[in-house]
Amino acid sequence: MGTRSRRLFAARAEVSHRGCSQPLQRVVTDFGADVAFGQVVGKLREHYGVALAPETIRGIVEGHAQAMFEQQTFEEDWPRAAGEPLVVAQMDGGMVPIVVADPAQVDRRKGKRLEWKEAKLTLAHAVGKTALHYGATLQGGVEEAGRWLLECAHRAGLGINTLVHALGDGAHWISDQVEQQFGEQGRFTVDFYHVSDYLAAAAKVCSPAPQAWLREQQQQLKCNRLATVLAALTPHLEPEDLIDAPVRTCHRYLSNRAHQLNYQGALAQGLPIGSGEIESAHRYVVQQRLKRPGAWWTLENAEYMLALRLNRANGLWQQYWDDCANARQVA
Repeated sequence: MGTRSRRLFAARAEVSHRGCSQPLQRVVTDFGADVAFGQVVGKLREHYGVALAPETIRGIVEGHAQAMFEQQTFEEDWPRAAGEPLVVAQMDGGMVPIVVADPAQVDRRKGKRLEWKEAKLTLAHAVGKTALHYGATLQGGVEEAGRWLLECAHRAGLGINTLVHALGDGAHWISDQVEQQFGEQGRFTVDFYHVSDYLAAAAKVCSPAPQAWLREQQQQLKCNRLATVLAALTPHLEPEDLIDAPVRTCHRYLSNRAHQLNYQGALAQGLPIGSGEIESAHRYVVQQRLKRPGAWWTLENAEYMLALRLNRANGLWQQYWDDCANARQVA
C-alpha cells in the first residue's frame, strides 16, 4: 500500500491541481524577486512541495511586477508643512543588460543582441532617521529621474523649510535635476570619493610619493581650500593636445565644479560627503536581480522587475497583497 504525502502549505494556500492561488502567487513572486526563475522551481519544491514550470513562474512574477509598475504614481499635492530640517538626497545611474530582437527575423530567438540601458536610481532620507525612500526609472530619462528624486524627498519629509543636501558623482544631469527640482532649497555636493579618483590619477604625475600627496590634497578639499589644490596641480599640467592628461583632467574637473565642493560645510553639520548610500542601493535594489550572470531582459520586463524591487525596498509589499486580496473579494 503506497503512502500519500500531506502538503500542508498547499492546503493552507488553497492550491489546486494546475492552479495558482493568490497565496501561492505571493510566494512565487517573493522568490522570483530575488533569484532567477529557474531557481524558484527548486525553492518551491524544497520549502512547499509545489511543482511549477519556469515559464509559469516567470508569468506570475512578471505579471505582478507589471501591476506594481502600473500602480506607481507621483504625488502632485504635498501638504505645505515646515518639514524636516535636513533631507539627504542621492541619485546615480547604473547599467542593466537589455535584449533587443531583430525585427527582420521571423524567429524571435534569432538575431538577438545585447544592449545596456541606464537605470537611474534615487533615494532620500531625513537626517537622523533610518527610513530610506527609493525611486527609479529605466525608460523615463533624466526628467523622470528628477521627479522620482523629488518624490523621495517628499516622502522623507521635504517641506517649505527643508534644506536638501544632495549628492552625486558629478554628472551634470544629476546636478541639473537637483537645481530643477529643489531650487534654492537644494545644495548639490560632488561625491568626495569620486573627486578623489581624479586626484589619485593626478598624484602619480605630481609627486614621487603619490599617496602622501593625495592625502594632503584631500585634507585641503575638506577644509574648502580648492585654490590650494589647484595651485598644487598647475605646475604639472600637461600640454593641451596630450590625450592622456590626468593632471589637466583633474584641474578642469575641479574648476568646473568649484561651487559643488563645500565639504567643510557638510562635515560641520554632520552630513555625508560621499554617495555610498546610492551606490550600495544600486547593488541591492537593481543589480542583485537585474544584473545576475546570464540574465537578459526586454526593456519592458526590466522596468517591471525594477518596480517589483522598489516595491519591496519601500516597504509596500504587504499593502500590494492586501489590495490584491480586497480586489479579489470585490470581484
